[in-house]
Amino acid sequence: MKLRAATRGSPLALWQTSYVAALLQPLGIEVEPVIVKTFGDQDQTSPLHTIGGQGVFVKEVQHAVLNHRANFAVHSLKDLPSLPVEGLSLVSVPKRGDPRDTLVGCRLEDLPTNANIATGSVRRKAQLSALRPDLNFHELRGNIETRLAKAKNFDAIIMASVALERLNLNPGIVDILEPNVMIPQVGQGAIGLECLTEDKELQGALEQIEDRESRLRVNAERQFLIKIGADCSQPVASHATIEAGQLRLRSFLGNEETNQVIFDDRTGLEPELLGEEAATAFLSKIN
Repeated sequence: MKLRAATRGSPLALWQTSYVAALLQPLGIEVEPVIVKTFGDQDQTSPLHTIGGQGVFVKEVQHAVLNHRANFAVHSLKDLPSLPVEGLSLVSVPKRGDPRDTLVGCRLEDLPTNANIATGSVRRKAQLSALRPDLNFHELRGNIETRLAKAKNFDAIIMASVALERLNLNPGIVDILEPNVMIPQVGQGAIGLECLTEDKELQGALEQIEDRESRLRVNAERQFLIKIGADCSQPVASHATIEAGQLRLRSFLGNEETNQVIFDDRTGLEPELLGEEAATAFLSKIN
C-alpha cells in the first residue's frame, strides 16, 4: 500500500513525516510526502498571535486531505487547534518526543539583569516574565535554523527541545527548562495524524502506530484547551505526565494586560475529565 502524507516543507516537518513513514513501513505501507505551504510559512515576520495562532500552520495541510490530494496529514500537535475540523479525525499519536522548552545561548540562572530574550510565543514570554520581570522580550519567527542564526543578536532565545534533538543540532549553551520552571505548550513534542473520518480502513492502519500513553497525555492537555476556549488569545499552557499510575496535569494561564498568572497542578485517572477540571478551576478564578 502506498499513501500520500500532507506535510509542511520545513526540515522539522519533513523529519516528522519520515519518522511516521519508518513506523508504517513494517506494516507494508509506503509513504510519499505531499509538501504544502501554509499561511504561517508564507508570513514569517508577523507575531503568531496576530495572524491566527495555532491554525496558521495546519489549515492548508488539512485541506490537502479534505481535497483528496493526500490520504492523511502529519502535524506537530502543538500547532493543531483543539477543536476538530468537520470531516477529519485525529486518529493516531505516535510516541511523543521531549515536550520541554529550552533556552539557547545562556543558562536561565546566568541571564544578566534586563537581558534580551527572543521568542515568538506569548506563553513562553508570560511564564518567563513571571520568573524574571526584568527581562526584555523580542519577536522571533522562522524555521529552526533561521531562529538559531538570530540567536547571536540576543542574550538567549527559547525554542522546543525536541526540535534540536530531531534535527541533530547542537547550538552550544542549552538550558532545558523543566515543567516546574516552564509548562510546555499543549501537544508539544507530539505528532498527530489526521485522516478523513469516513476512511475507517486507513484509520485502522494509522492506529497501529499510536502510543497509548502519549495519546492519554495529549487528550488531557487538549481537553483543557477546549474547555478554556479553543480561540483563547491569552498565554496558555498544559502538560500531562504519567506518575505512579495516574495522570498529572500542570496548567498555566496568563493575562498580558493585567500580568496575572494562574497555575494549577492536579492528578486523575480520566484524561478528558482531568483537563475539564483544570479548566473549570481556572475559569472560576477568572470570572
